[in-house]
Amino acid sequence: MLTTLFTFLGGTAFRLVFGQVMDWLNKKQDHQMEMDLQKLQSQLDAERHTRDLERLRLQADLKVQEVQIVAEAAEQKAMAEAFVEAVKGTSKDTGVKWINGWNGSIRPAGATISLLLWVGSIIKAGLVLVDFDKTLIAAFLGVFVGDRIDSNRKK
Repeated sequence: MLTTLFTFLGGTAFRLVFGQVMDWLNKKQDHQMEMDLQKLQSQLDAERHTRDLERLRLQADLKVQEVQIVAEAAEQKAMAEAFVEAVKGTSKDTGVKWINGWNGSIRPAGATISLLLWVGSIIKAGLVLVDFDKTLIAAFLGVFVGDRIDSNRKK
């Protein structure tokens, strides 16, 4: 009977101790897995945060560039409009004949002198046209010939 009692208690005690040890090992393993998952989640969150910051920085840079481009375009438009108004102002009648005569002769005289100097430089270069000469010829044709075509179309 004593053997039966020891066998019963030994088997029960062994199962109890073995069960406790296995529970402890399972909990330890579960805890370690949970800690690893939290570390991985933390790393993923940090990487996502870095990507989000970079995306926001890029968007801010693009907005700044967009504002700069809009400001430059507005400035160029204002300068072009101011130039057009200044050119129109040179041909306005002031009511004083000698001032009107002076204003009317400045542009033709300046253009004539510039044209003579330019033709002289081409002759001096042996009638060889450089890029500047070609660009100036294209501008001349655009302004004078294009203006005539445009004025004939408006009629």
